[in-house]
Amino acid sequence: MAGIELKSSAFNDGALIPRRYSKDGEDVSPDLSWSGVPDGTSELLLLCEDPDAPSGTFMHWLVTGIDPASDGVEAGQTPRGGKERLNGFGDRGWGGPRPPAGDKAHRYFFRIYALPEPTALGDNASADDVHAAVDDRQLASGTFFGLYQR
Repeated sequence: MAGIELKSSAFNDGALIPRRYSKDGEDVSPDLSWSGVPDGTSELLLLCEDPDAPSGTFMHWLVTGIDPASDGVEAGQTPRGGKERLNGFGDRGWGGPRPPAGDKAHRYFFRIYALPEPTALGDNASADDVHAAVDDRQLASGTFFGLYQR
């Protein structure tokens, strides 16, 4: 399976996420860019999740239906063609990092999936639902992560 290169100019893979993108700051989504979307892709799906959350994996952003011809998204925007779904805070769209004060740094994984057909996820889908729906049928994917601590 081919890989999609996913990155942000806001922070490097494995680095600290700037406060601006957190609930402690402006709570805007970081810019993202991607390349290497394979032919045959019907849609892209974007997920940001925190597997270190005390209650289990917490979903910070889910966008489905992204135009496969797109190559990124500006900070604070919705990817072209994308439909923002509910996040773990119960809000539509981006919900920035806000781990419990005093926890060790949490990892925030940004994942993009190239899918051969549109997803059939419900609006209240969890991160586990997303993985169950896409992990076995993706054409390609890309991942990078940032750290945040309060």
